[in-house]
Amino acid sequence: MLKQTRIRDLLALAALAAVVAWLLVRTMYGSLPPIPVYAGASLYPVAVIEVILAFMIRSRVGKHEIGEGPGRLHPITAARAVALAKASALVGAASAGVWVGFLLYLVPQRGVVQAATDDTSGVLVGAVAGIALAAAALWLEYCCRTPEDPDEPNEPAV
Repeated sequence: MLKQTRIRDLLALAALAAVVAWLLVRTMYGSLPPIPVYAGASLYPVAVIEVILAFMIRSRVGKHEIGEGPGRLHPITAARAVALAKASALVGAASAGVWVGFLLYLVPQRGVVQAATDDTSGVLVGAVAGIALAAAALWLEYCCRTPEDPDEPNEPAV
């Protein structure tokens, strides 16, 4: 049985990515090009698509419209959505971690280096985009759960 993505695993991935990014940025910041505001914005459309998909799947699951036939959600489609959600959660967490690593370097440098001040807005957009993607992916994964999942808080099985 496929297990739900754990938030602590995503946080650990984000922390690892942040440390690695901070170490790399610390040594290579002078040779990096300027970070435009839209640099990390590419994750926002994916997050929006996943939220829309989550609501569509949640609606079909709630109406018991799963199975083969017209107007029904094929189980393979739901399985693909779960795979997309799991992959997107990892990408979002890693991306957010990288942007946070940039922030860890840039914030103390803002008073000293003008480029750090200029790059901060682009880095913030990227960090929020990574968090948004991870959150949307977790929501999609949650919406793909079947109603009779044993993880649901129900009466204990006898």
